[in-house]
Parts: sequence; C-alpha cells; structure tokens
Amino acid sequence: MLFNSFEFLVFLPIVFVLYWFVFQKREWQNLLIVTASYVFYGWWDWRFLFLIAFTSVCSFYSGLLIEHFRRIRPPQPLLTQEGKARIVCAVNLVVNFLILGVFKYYNFFADSLAQMVWGLFHYQLDWVTLNVILPVGISFYTFQALSYTIDVYRKDVPVTKNIVEFCAFISFFPQLVAGPIERAKNLLPQFQRDRHFDYVQAVDGCRQMLWGFFKKVVIADSCAASLNPIWDSYADYSGINLWLLALLFTFQIYCDFSGYSDIAIGCSRLFGIRLLSNFNYPYLSRSIPEFWRRWHISLMTWFRDYVYIPLGGSRCAQWKVIRNTFIVFGVSGLWHGANWTFVCWGLYHGTLIVLYKLLHIDTKDRVISPPLTPPTQEGKAAQEGKWQWMSHMKDVCRVVVTFGLAVVGWVIFRAENISQAWDFVSRMFLTAFDDFHLRLGSISIYMTILLLMIVEYLQRDKVHVLQFSDNRLFRPAAFRWAVYLVLFAAIFYYSFNNVSQEFIYFQF
Repeated sequence: MLFNSFEFLVFLPIVFVLYWFVFQKREWQNLLIVTASYVFYGWWDWRFLFLIAFTSVCSFYSGLLIEHFRRIRPPQPLLTQEGKARIVCAVNLVVNFLILGVFKYYNFFADSLAQMVWGLFHYQLDWVTLNVILPVGISFYTFQALSYTIDVYRKDVPVTKNIVEFCAFISFFPQLVAGPIERAKNLLPQFQRDRHFDYVQAVDGCRQMLWGFFKKVVIADSCAASLNPIWDSYADYSGINLWLLALLFTFQIYCDFSGYSDIAIGCSRLFGIRLLSNFNYPYLSRSIPEFWRRWHISLMTWFRDYVYIPLGGSRCAQWKVIRNTFIVFGVSGLWHGANWTFVCWGLYHGTLIVLYKLLHIDTKDRVISPPLTPPTQEGKAAQEGKWQWMSHMKDVCRVVVTFGLAVVGWVIFRAENISQAWDFVSRMFLTAFDDFHLRLGSISIYMTILLLMIVEYLQRDKVHVLQFSDNRLFRPAAFRWAVYLVLFAAIFYYSFNNVSQEFIYFQF
C-alpha cells in the first residue's frame, strides 16, 4: 500500500480510531499493529507475508535460544553455552542473509555468471537464470531483524518473550517497507509499555506528514515526470542540460526518500511511537563524510555498528581504516540494489571519504550559519567581523563542492549500467556548454527546489521545517494555517496533474 494512495487515506483513519478508541489496552493495540501492518504489506502481494512472518519467527526464537543457552549450565558440556549461543546467532544470520540473497541478488549473480561464461567460452547458461521477484522492503526488515539477534547476542538489549511485541517491532507499518531501519533498543521497548494519546505530539506528526507529502508529490514526482521520459536520450543534450537532468534526479531521490521518512515518522507519532530521524538536511553538508552522517542515517549507523567497528573502525592502522571504509561503502552500494552501478556508486563515495581523510580536510558537522553583522567598533573588532564573513563564504563554497560531488554520484546511482554512467558523467564535463537553452522541466520545478533549499536552511535547527511555532512571523495561528492550506492545495493540484510515482526505495 502506497502512502500517496487513496487506500492509505482510508486505511490510516480506521487504524487510528481502532487503536485509541476500541483497543485501548497495550496487548490489543500491539495485536492491532501487527494485523494492520500485515494488511498494509500484503496489499502488494499476500504471498510475501509468509516471508516476513518466517523472518520474524526465526529471529524471535533465536533470541530465546541464545538466552536459554546462557542461562542453563549443564555439567561437563561438549560445547560451552556461549559457543551454543554463538552458533544460534550465526545460524539465524545465515538464514536471513540467504533469504535476502536469493530474493534480491540471485538474478544479479546468475546473470553475471552467465555473461562471464558466454564471454569466455561462448556457452549459454540458460539453466541458471530465474525470474525471482523482489519482495518490497526486504532489505529494511531483514536488517532490522538481524540487528535484534546481534544485539541480544552482544547483551545490548534484553530478549523479548512476547512474540506479538516482537512482530510489531519488525512489521510496524509506517516504516516497514522503506525505513528508518529501527533498532530494538529504541522501538521494541515502546511496544512493551502503555501508550497514551498525546495531542501535541500527534499534531506535530501531522505537520511532518504534510511536509513529507509535499516533498514527495509536489517535488519528487514533478522531477520524475520531467526526467524519466528523456533520461535514455541524454546523448541528445549538451553539458548544461545534463547537469540539470542530474540535478532533477538529485532532488527527486532526496524528496522521495526523505519525504517517505517524514511521512513514516509523522504517522508513527499518531500512534504514540517515536522513530529515529533518518535525514538531517544532507544537502547543506560541508563535506562528503558529513553528508553521510546526514543521509539515510539509520542505514549508515547500522553499517557502522555491525560492519565498520567490528572490522576495527578507525582505531587501527591507516591501511586498515581505508580497507574498512571501502568494505562498508561497497557493501552499502550492493545493499541498494543488484547492479554494478550501485557498487560503483558506493565505492565512489568510499574513495571520496578516504581522500578527505588522507588530505585531513575538516569534516566536522557544522551546517553553514548566517554571517554575523560586522561590529561597529574599529580595529580588532572590525577585523573579526571580516573573518566571520570570510569563514561563512568558505563554508558556502564547501557546501557547493560537496553538493556537486553528490550530484555526480547520483548519476552513477541512476544509470542503467556502468557504460551509461561513464558516458553520462563524461558528457557532463566534456560536452560543449554552448547550448544554453534549458529544455528540461518548467521554471516552476526549479523555483520549488530553490524554495525547498531556502526553507531547509532557515529551519536547519528543527526536526522538520514546519516546526515554526517559535518564529515571530508564524506565532499567529492564521499565518500557520495559511502555510498549511498552501501546501494542501499544492499537493492536491500536483496529485492530479502528475502521474503518481512509487517510492524509489521500495525497490531496495
């Protein structure tokens, strides 16, 4: 079920009313969440419900077995209890990775093997190719289940003995198919305690959902409508138009994915559940390392905690730090999809991060701040004001460079294959810029993108941009409602004038 669909607009109020006014006990609310989540997920294809149920059951009982082996200490065991717990953890990891590998990567590796054999021996391996359907959101809920098993084994979280609470944690419908990838220590305890309706929290959640729908329907879908029909004919365009084409996809994927996250986080707050933030204004970053601390935060912290740090993290020899960085970003690229372009995209960003480290470039998280008004005092005070302006302009230049590097990366991400990615990027830099006739999209798209960046800059210290109650201009309720009505009108207008697009990250 899509967030931007009529079915969801009917589904959400029904679940909300049942949740708060019919099933008021925690146990019944959790059961309702599981039922609603399975309806939400099964709306695409009910057969995949067996897959998510199997993943949930395996991870739930693996946690129970790990605790059981650690608690029971028989005399003279052939295998230590810790060893048995390690085996249970490993088996569950292997089972989940096998499920993920078969459904997400079988076609990719089988086709790659068939092409390699054909290229070397001119022999067709038709028998290895199968048309395996990719279940929606399998990477998200699989990683969520894996994190629980690992955390239980590490003793970072206590094991849960209530399968309904655990299934609610795995299948919670607002974040089921495209994240954020929640950790058990944050989300699971919320299903283990009573929840009470919080009007202020629910209203703010509605605001965040409104902003998420605006980004998805108005910006992301408009960008998609302009670039999708002409992406494959990119060779007909000059360098400046290719940059604009790449710019449209840059904001399509950002507004699409961050819009989904805003809707998911806002929707969860309607049910008294707080999800972790997944985006923190990444296009205002001053460096690529900072960009990755602000983009898809739940995934990158997952790789940090379960891959990068176990490999040694940054507390090892420099060559190992470089190795760890490339492993994390290579695997991150492969996580995004079964295509070599995703792997190259990950390695591209891994290379940039390594260069930042080797060149000792400042990568602190400090989003550009407005310049201070130069003081009226003469001498030293005036000089300090000058340096503040220079520092501000330096930050602006760093943001522009970081944004440009990200745009090039998104071209690799969007390309159908390595050859197309290389050709597209080459033309962006080498094609003559003598054709300044902008043929991509209407001026309204670019004005909306510019408005988005201005608003995000002004509200960069807020969780979402519609939190402006402390702004003097918007203290009167009439001004705030004027903004809401404009956003509603824009969403309504564009939903009828653009073809509704599926969320990009549903394919991952």
